[in-house]
Amino acid sequence: MNLVYVKDKITTTIKQRDDYHHTADTETALHRKFEKLAKDTQTKLDATNAALVAMTGERDKLQADNEDLTKRNTSLTENLKKTTAERDAAQNELAAWNALGIPLKNIKATLASLKTVTEERDAIAEEKKILSKKVKDLQAENDFLTGREPEVKLPLGLKGKVLVADPRYEFVVLDIGSQQGVLENGRLLINRNGKLIAKVQVKSVQQDRSIANVMPGWKLGEIMEGDQVLY
Repeated sequence: MNLVYVKDKITTTIKQRDDYHHTADTETALHRKFEKLAKDTQTKLDATNAALVAMTGERDKLQADNEDLTKRNTSLTENLKKTTAERDAAQNELAAWNALGIPLKNIKATLASLKTVTEERDAIAEEKKILSKKVKDLQAENDFLTGREPEVKLPLGLKGKVLVADPRYEFVVLDIGSQQGVLENGRLLINRNGKLIAKVQVKSVQQDRSIANVMPGWKLGEIMEGDQVLY
């Protein structure tokens, strides 16, 4: 009787030991998995922070360049006004010079200077427009990375239809694109028969197509092909 008891006790002890080792191995594997996940997440976070720092620096440089161009443009505008006044004065003198037979060397030099200043001012103004757009784009991207994403304005009355709906990955393909005025990060409503189904945010824009993700907390029903999209 004691032998049977001892045998059962040994069997129970061995099972408990095996269960303990199995649990320990499982916990060790989970710990390693979480350590790798934390390391990968930290690596992605570091890369995002580095990109954000670089983008902020580039944005600040563009803003400084834009301010410098504004000052130069103001200076050139003042020079243009001065040169224009000199030209007008020279033109008034031209009549007298023509009557007196005086050489036109001075007035020709003034007009040549006016043309040069005008062309330089126009070039600076065009460059300023380009830099201003770059600053605006960088600011929008910077706001997106830092969580301060502004609302993207889309054309009033913009509407389309859902071409493809993927419930697994929560995205849709729409039959409207850049030709209709769709912009990245723009937000649209999806409805069916006047009933709101979901709210989506555009992530990719082509000429006549766009891809949008369903916004968290805004999926009120299953999206289907043919559903209407409205801004």
